[in-house]
Amino acid sequence: MTAVLTPKDFATATPSWWCPGCGDYGVLSALKSALADLGKNPKDVAFVSGIGCSGKISGYLHSYAFHGVHGRALPVATAVKLANKELTVIAAGGDGDGYAIGAGHFIHAVRRNPDVTYIVMDNQTYGLTKGQSSPTSQTGYVTGTSPNGHPEAPINGLAVALSAGATFLARGFSAHPKQLVELLKQAILHKGFSIVEVESPCVTYNKINTYAWFKDNVFYVDENHDAGDKVKAFELLMDDGKMPLGVLYRADRPTLEELAHKDATPVVKQPLNGDLSRFASIQDQYR
Repeated sequence: MTAVLTPKDFATATPSWWCPGCGDYGVLSALKSALADLGKNPKDVAFVSGIGCSGKISGYLHSYAFHGVHGRALPVATAVKLANKELTVIAAGGDGDGYAIGAGHFIHAVRRNPDVTYIVMDNQTYGLTKGQSSPTSQTGYVTGTSPNGHPEAPINGLAVALSAGATFLARGFSAHPKQLVELLKQAILHKGFSIVEVESPCVTYNKINTYAWFKDNVFYVDENHDAGDKVKAFELLMDDGKMPLGVLYRADRPTLEELAHKDATPVVKQPLNGDLSRFASIQDQYR
């Protein structure tokens, strides 16, 4: 008889050390619940994260884990999926990790469409390095390094992803655990590159985009929203009003693994030993 998994099966012995009240706790809790609800086993999950407060999350989820360098979570996650397509591969990072130093990798992961779930924890600031402005900070955001106000326009990561060919876009709020669990479950089940942007307040440095601010500035798309309508999704994402939450866009197209592998044997199933003379001869050609 197969044991029924619970969120506790995805907990590690490592205590989390985010600031008390950080929105990332909500993301971690929802992810544990989503994986348990889907009947996933820790040994069948690979979790990759980058640098920043959000990057710590891979150490707090019981699974295969890789804590990579800044902005490089997605190429690692893509490689893991190509090597072993039977793994459930999840990547996570913050708005800075994904939309600044990792922006190039983000765009190309979107267009390649690997079967990877990407969670972007958006707190609109650089929390780990004392609260500087981030790619999603609002124009005028005052910090220690921008005392006269942040002079740049914020990036709209989901709109950028939609224009690059995204196949699953969703947005959640870390203070709404039940809804976030359901969004993560849908993202993980989606066959292709799925992005879940989670508004995850920084309680230490961002005194503007607080829990109260988000509660007043978000809304859920209703059951009449057509997630297959790309134009409508663009309209929702580009509107200057409140931020839409829920599954905003969904489409189907072949994944990177399907197109790249075809009938080839994945790396994980190939023998690790054998005749290496062919490789030695190749090396000799370059000596």
